[in-house]
Amino acid sequence: MQLIRSLTQAEKRHFRIFARRHQSADGLLFVQLFDVLEKKRDYDEAAVLKKIPALKKEQLPNLKAHLYRQLLTSLRLLSKNRNEDIALRENIDYARVLYDKGLYRPALDILAKAKDRATGGQFKSIALEIIEFEKHIEGQYITRSIEGRARELSRQSAELTREIAVTHGFSNLSLEMYGLYLQLGFARNREDHERVKAFFRERMPVETFQELDFLGRIYYCQAHVWLHHICQEFPACYRYAQKWTELFEASPAMSALHPAMYLKGIHNLLSALFNSLYDVRFEAVWEQLETFPERVGVGQNKNLEGLYTLYRYIHLINLHYLRGDYERGVHIVPEMNELIERNPYNWDQNRILQFHYRLACLCFGNGDQNGAIDFLNKIIQQKTTDYRNDIHCFARILHLIAHYELGHIELVEHLAKSVYRFLLHIENLQAVQLEILRFIRRVHGRPTEGLRSEFETLHTKLSLLMNDPIERRPFMYLDILSWLESRMEGVPIQQVIQKKRVIRTMR
Repeated sequence: MQLIRSLTQAEKRHFRIFARRHQSADGLLFVQLFDVLEKKRDYDEAAVLKKIPALKKEQLPNLKAHLYRQLLTSLRLLSKNRNEDIALRENIDYARVLYDKGLYRPALDILAKAKDRATGGQFKSIALEIIEFEKHIEGQYITRSIEGRARELSRQSAELTREIAVTHGFSNLSLEMYGLYLQLGFARNREDHERVKAFFRERMPVETFQELDFLGRIYYCQAHVWLHHICQEFPACYRYAQKWTELFEASPAMSALHPAMYLKGIHNLLSALFNSLYDVRFEAVWEQLETFPERVGVGQNKNLEGLYTLYRYIHLINLHYLRGDYERGVHIVPEMNELIERNPYNWDQNRILQFHYRLACLCFGNGDQNGAIDFLNKIIQQKTTDYRNDIHCFARILHLIAHYELGHIELVEHLAKSVYRFLLHIENLQAVQLEILRFIRRVHGRPTEGLRSEFETLHTKLSLLMNDPIERRPFMYLDILSWLESRMEGVPIQQVIQKKRVIRTMR
């Protein structure tokens, strides 16, 4: 059912044409089954059997499996013109058919052309598979140049094996750094910084950037982006993300062959610019993201469409944060809610968790504390906190502040104790969190008119901590200083942020 629901109208039409290629579709049970399932939202076996009288209950499991295979075959045929790797593997299959017929020379001709395409498109694992097949055929089809040919194939195989191993080394490092980020979030203290740097050094391959092929350089940049992102070294993060996107922009053919990696580079570049508060440059790259579908095309690839939609919403929210434009920003909350509920792109729980926190911050910045609490409750009520402990931590702090803003005196005292226990449990209690908790417990229940000095005292303490590279991590999740300034000046948070933005752009 999940595969059928994911089909576009064009894909459904192609499948029906594909199914009729040998006989009338009316006589094919698997097509009748497709027609019934396509009209249903949920699978109902009794309803299916009622709709198809010729279908017996014991036939249904095999028929569903057959329909699944036919759907995948149809989609593969439709995708080969859009996916170079699928087209290359099809050529390998053609060569295999010719080889089995004893037609060695035609098989080698197809493989030679496919190898050139695979090498040019950086599909080196496929190129190596082709070479291994060529070696196998050459062992049976003797030519006058077999000696030179054998040496050339051996050289190509050894060279590709080395290049693939190097590229895999950097792709493995990048993946492991991402896993570390999911576990840790931003580095919390000096021990975390040292741990992350040591983790990176121990796994870093010895090859230099200049020695790498195109994909090797992309993974090199990707790994360094994660390193500097975790350690909050955003200028360095920006440099590597910029180099990543420049590699694709200098090679339009690679942008077309590997659009998802190019899109991810733009996403990381925007993230680095947002974290560095480079407003003008952020807006320029945002325009680059907005035009991505026109330049590269995403409509025929559900995965690419899902990534683009994900990144677009992330940075649309970030754009409203930078501009301090929460009032306009909250207009996307209903459509985001609906998108998360439907989840047509199968976003994982980590992505959904991030969106709930971002939307909570939008509502909080717009003065809608109840809306913020609704989103934060979705995070707090999760039973597992095995990933993104950082978001779970700051969701609870923002939840506490929102209830404080609403004047829920008795609840705030209870929540403060609960948040403190949670932070101790996950070993995430830094000086910033501790100061916020002490402040909330000290001032809750007191008249707001006499609290300006308390707000000023906390603002002074947190400003000093923000300048400490180790302690500034909490400010990445919660703009607590702008909230304090809004309370001190008696103005909305977005007005404070807009004033800061004007000052930044004047520098």
